[in-house]
Amino acid sequence: CVTLDVQAACRDTTVTQELLKEGFHRELLVKVELGEDAGGCAVAAQVRLPPGIYVDPYELAALQQHNLTKAVLFPDVIDVEAPEYLARALVLLLFLEPEARCSRCFRAAVPLHARYHRPARGTHEALVALESPEVLLCCCHSHPSAECWEPAEVDTPCSSDTTGPCQWHTTKHRPAYEELVLRVPVGLREHSSLVCALTLLTTGLCSGLILVAACRYGHF
Repeated sequence: CVTLDVQAACRDTTVTQELLKEGFHRELLVKVELGEDAGGCAVAAQVRLPPGIYVDPYELAALQQHNLTKAVLFPDVIDVEAPEYLARALVLLLFLEPEARCSRCFRAAVPLHARYHRPARGTHEALVALESPEVLLCCCHSHPSAECWEPAEVDTPCSSDTTGPCQWHTTKHRPAYEELVLRVPVGLREHSSLVCALTLLTTGLCSGLILVAACRYGHF
């Protein structure tokens, strides 16, 4: 009975995530409600991003410079032009801010961008699944409940503004697993021949016009 009670108490930590805006450029909103008071601890969400979506490190740096978002990206060097099939998965450690009216509630938002996918057959969209974030706690002056939290292997400071070492903790009993699905528009393979023909025709026409203009108005 004691074990069941401990597990029930530890499951009180809840995580919700939501994709805001439309199109290829979205915003991920993460909300966390802890099962116990944070007691001055830093709270973060570790988000694993599949190859189909990414965070722009330059945009992230600009937001952090204006104190709008605090996060650490692994790896920190990203090819933002790479398509989905040539990209790598990323890990985002997003530092959450406390909400004013709830001592156990935290939230943060970060811009996300969808990558271009290969053309598909029979469908106009690709599905990118974003799994539920992992909640992390970093307490410099106290220790979280041992029944609900255990040390996590996260090599980063307690905030994006400090450089000292920090011991992060993660929930022993993860919240209910919830995937967030992003629908990315893709081209149809059935249209490949038509697209190639129109592209070649347009390229040839434009090249011819440039050549005519150069011969007529150019000075050789």
